[in-house]
Amino acid sequence: MKSVKVIVDILFVALFLLITFFGIGPVLFADGSDRERLITFLVVLFIYTIWFILLTLWRRKSRKMFSK
Repeated sequence: MKSVKVIVDILFVALFLLITFFGIGPVLFADGSDRERLITFLVVLFIYTIWFILLTLWRRKSRKMFSK
């Protein structure tokens, strides 16, 4: 059962890195206006927030599930 927790944790980290690569890249290297960059940054920040909440919920649930 511990291997499931490790696999899901690796999945969270991998997707976090993908969000960072494909989210922050356009913010830093966009050739659009500052407003476009700001909107992209806010969307990426929102995605980070949702992803962090999901990670926190998973950690709480897995702690209860795997402690038995």
